Amino acid sequence: MSPTIRPRRLRRTAAIRNVVRETRLDPAMLVLPIFVVAESGVRQEISSMPGTYQWSVDQLDALVGEADELGIGGVLLFGIPADKDAVGSSSWDPHGPVPLAIARIKELAPSLLVWADVCLCEYTTHGHCGVLAKGTVDNDATLPLLARAATAYAKAGADVIAPSDMMDARIGVIRSGLDQSDFEETLICSYSAKYASAFYGPFRDAVDSSLAEGDRRSHQMDPANLREARREVALDVAEGADMIMVKPAGPYLDVIAQVRNTTDLPVVAYQVSGEYSSLVAGAQLGWIDGDATMMESLLGIRRAGADIIISYFALRAARVIRDQQ
Repeated sequence: MSPTIRPRRLRRTAAIRNVVRETRLDPAMLVLPIFVVAESGVRQEISSMPGTYQWSVDQLDALVGEADELGIGGVLLFGIPADKDAVGSSSWDPHGPVPLAIARIKELAPSLLVWADVCLCEYTTHGHCGVLAKGTVDNDATLPLLARAATAYAKAGADVIAPSDMMDARIGVIRSGLDQSDFEETLICSYSAKYASAFYGPFRDAVDSSLAEGDRRSHQMDPANLREARREVALDVAEGADMIMVKPAGPYLDVIAQVRNTTDLPVVAYQVSGEYSSLVAGAQLGWIDGDATMMESLLGIRRAGADIIISYFALRAARVIRDQQ
């Protein structure tokens, strides 16, 4: 007897598959991380992240122009300063690479959203995310410094402040600092569920923030924990976060799904450097189809519940989406 229920009917042609497709990607969902250095005349490829570069502010014009033209959801800035110290004071320097890049991007593309990562790890000599006291990160001493950096970025014109440090109570302190400086409208996207992941390796090359000693497991989350993510999200929502982030993305799709069911705020997922580099390396070796696996990985993150995806593939994926339309 022939079956009367045939799910394959809905897969028979490309036109049918397209009209019944449940999950879609749009360039506006994608945010591109950019690494900005203090020098000039720099466009330096990162060896462990092929196709990704360190940029000086004077070299950003073409990149920003393409991002704006493709209609992506914004750019996320990380700074590599000329000077580092024990407290990361370059992070709030108004003439530092991030504030200067924010101003330049807003001049080139006023409607392009500019996100600014807030953490001290790129700016400290020891590479930790906060101030050290007796060899450990001093949570409470770090909070006002994060707020100071966030305010400096808001003054430069950042639309979104993205604290990635994982200090307790930092969202409330940063929100208060922004509000007291008349930046009540500046958004905060909290790295709420940021795990102590092995997938961050290439990023350390990109920002030159390797640790002098120790690790980040005292403040970044244990990869084994899921329920803890819900608690972190709830705290950040209560402190005034406007968006919630899960990082990394691919190995933590279950966390993205849980967070999506925990909050009605926009959920952001960061496809991190190790995820990117693994796919790029596999494609370069001819083991996988680069564009196909890139798009499938992003679609999986979106399907898990992410509204916004931060990815080093953002421009490349946006081109693929444009060409398919």
